[in-house]
Amino acid sequence: MAPRLDFSDWWGNKEGTPVVVKMENPSYSVVEINGPDSAFRAVEKSRGKNAKQVTWVLLLKANRAVGCVAWLATVFWALLGTIKKRLIFRQGVAVATEKLGKGKLVLQIIRVFLAASLAILAFEVVAYLKGWRYFESANLHIPRTLDLQGWLHVVYVAWLTFRVDYIAPLIQALSQFCVVLFLIQSVDRLILCLGCFWIKYKKIKPRIEGDPFKSDDVEASGYEYPMVLVQIPMCNEREVYEQSITAVCQMDWPKDRILIQVLDDSNDESIQWLIKAEVAKWNQKGINIIYRHRLIRTGYKAGNLKSAMGCDYVKDYEFVAIFDADFQPNPDFLKLTVPHFKGNPELGLVQARWVFVNKDENLLTRLQNVNLCFHFEVEQQVNGTFLNFFGFNGTAGVWRIKALEESGGWLERTTVEDMDIAVRAHLNGWKFIFLNDVKVLCEVPESYEAYRKQQHRWHSGPMQLFRLCLPAIIASKIAFWKKANLIFLFFLLRKLILPFYSFTLFCIILPLTMFVPEAELPMWVICYVPVVMSFLNILPAPKILPFYCSLPSL
Repeated sequence: MAPRLDFSDWWGNKEGTPVVVKMENPSYSVVEINGPDSAFRAVEKSRGKNAKQVTWVLLLKANRAVGCVAWLATVFWALLGTIKKRLIFRQGVAVATEKLGKGKLVLQIIRVFLAASLAILAFEVVAYLKGWRYFESANLHIPRTLDLQGWLHVVYVAWLTFRVDYIAPLIQALSQFCVVLFLIQSVDRLILCLGCFWIKYKKIKPRIEGDPFKSDDVEASGYEYPMVLVQIPMCNEREVYEQSITAVCQMDWPKDRILIQVLDDSNDESIQWLIKAEVAKWNQKGINIIYRHRLIRTGYKAGNLKSAMGCDYVKDYEFVAIFDADFQPNPDFLKLTVPHFKGNPELGLVQARWVFVNKDENLLTRLQNVNLCFHFEVEQQVNGTFLNFFGFNGTAGVWRIKALEESGGWLERTTVEDMDIAVRAHLNGWKFIFLNDVKVLCEVPESYEAYRKQQHRWHSGPMQLFRLCLPAIIASKIAFWKKANLIFLFFLLRKLILPFYSFTLFCIILPLTMFVPEAELPMWVICYVPVVMSFLNILPAPKILPFYCSLPSL
């Protein structure tokens, strides 16, 4: 029998899984290994740890702890800085004094909340280290169970009584009011969607009859194009000025019948020089383009357009097309819009549709695309077809200059100068046309900060405009149903009720009903009607539907 080799003295007394190696040939030795892979490691004299190793381990752990504390302090300081920047400085945007005070107040509340949270956390740490969690300290006064149950029961009963008598009726009344508004707005959207379906079914759309540019003079030959003024208002548009000017200068229109005004309100001299160079480049190519810059920027966009319309040479032009700095019209834009004015002396505005080049950039841009598609294809198309009125979008539209002048021109009294001029032109009897087939490329805000500023202007301006225009609407000579449409549908329902009820009902009342079960909402208000309205909102952009299944990250 082969001798047994014992290597247990070499590897120490460490216990392990025994591995037995057996060979078919009995002439070979059988080796029994008590530890796996031990034969392939160097023999250690001692497995104990000395004081030096323990010191290094403690120093390493201390270093990691200090690094963790430093990281937490850095994150906390960055959070406070971000909050301060958002609430007070608005990331470099100047704000009014009252807004600055509100921002400081909110910042102080957040600071107090954070300080209280840190104090409670410190107390919890001290309590844990002192062993108070086990109620081992003799200095602590611990109420008995019966005492706790007694006063907790009293507090709970008092809360239930107060909730049933005071809180629940208030929430229930407010919820019923919001539900009524919700139903009115849902009916309005349903009617608009039915009108859109009718337009699609009957294929109703503005059409151009014959050759609009053909000269009526028998002796004359060729075509006669009206004089068109194109305006590009901009302010510190470093990223998009070039593509906008390039797109406008490439429009298909006789060069002697068009004038392009680049209305620059930039206060950055470097941007001014860049825009001047771009204008000079196209001027050398034979394009009739000029550069205008105001030294005193009053009235913002409305003041810029008003100043440009005050030039002496404007009286030689019949129409004016307006494009913001981030809009890129196609070369055939004027040939698809201007002909609608011929033979229609009551037509004051032709509005084209927006198409967004960055609609798939992130979740925010996709949501904006859904809402704006409904706004253009449903709201503006239906109102333009059946009422000949809608709110001017401020860009991608062609105005008859006579309509602007008779309506009072651009005014600087509100932040929604485009809606202001549209309402005043409608009160003067001018009609509008919306062209859903004519599309102009543009961009939607990709960041939340830019989106917040845009929505603040869009929602705060209409109410100020309504307050200013209400006397003129009542005293105007238009039909009664047109006055009712302006007051109740255009302003109150779509500009005031929609933002009010949607935020109040779904962001305040609905969460409160979880804590106050006595004030409950019907299931059809919570689920059924919102689902139907959501699908109606998506119908103008059916390609958006898969986005609900695969949401990209912001």
